[in-house]
Amino acid sequence: MSDALGANLKLLCSHYRSIAEVCRKLALNRAQFNRYLAGQSRPTAHNLKRICDFFGVEPYELALPAEQFARLVGARGPDAQAQVGSDPLLELFAPLRQQASSLQRYCGYYFEYSNCMSVPGQVLLSLVHLREERGNYLLERHERQERQERTRGDAEDWVRCRYLGAAFYLQDRLFLVDYESLTGNEMSQTILIPSFKSRITRLNGIKTGVSSGDRRTPACTRVVWQYLGHEINRVNAYRQLMLYAPDDARIDDDIRQRLAGAQLRDGLFEME
Repeated sequence: MSDALGANLKLLCSHYRSIAEVCRKLALNRAQFNRYLAGQSRPTAHNLKRICDFFGVEPYELALPAEQFARLVGARGPDAQAQVGSDPLLELFAPLRQQASSLQRYCGYYFEYSNCMSVPGQVLLSLVHLREERGNYLLERHERQERQERTRGDAEDWVRCRYLGAAFYLQDRLFLVDYESLTGNEMSQTILIPSFKSRITRLNGIKTGVSSGDRRTPACTRVVWQYLGHEINRVNAYRQLMLYAPDDARIDDDIRQRLAGAQLRDGLFEME
């Protein structure tokens, strides 16, 4: 573990209200955690795994140089903040922020169910966090799939993806655009139908992207978001991320019907 551990942990903790909150959620001793932040000691293998599972990062990522790690998790430094006013891309999307407040009620964590684009016939369960930051609505989506085939030299049995993106609300639809931040080789777009009930439970929509196969085939799938709440046990949620068979008992009938219920007519998906 490199000397960048403390700085990288501080950056991750900045997304929470306090260090005390992080220690409480991790069930770690505050004094011991402070020594990690100060670079005075290194976590044991057990504690390192708990920390990585909580923040959704890998041990090797925590060892990256601080600037590289900041780019990985989508953080922006003072220099980048100063360029916001002259960034033509940000200026292009500035009018969309006028309706951004409509997204406030949708902030929180969700399980995302979709028909897997790279493994047909399987249901992919992902974890999405939609949050507000300085008037913008940002999302972070985690996927985890077990390797179909292991080759010599593979470090682990799982392939993990982290998508970072932005959300917009236009004409009673939620539009989300994100990119795969670990490899930078993929983007996807999701369109969700909002819930007009007082309590959000599940949202229907479609997602477009490409499969992870060599041909990078463009694909489109029905998607269902299941609301989990503003605060969740991230470790327990992260452990559930994987591919499921459609008839797996852990996928209820309602989710199964929503994923299978879209009909393709005139090139468009019809939604109930």
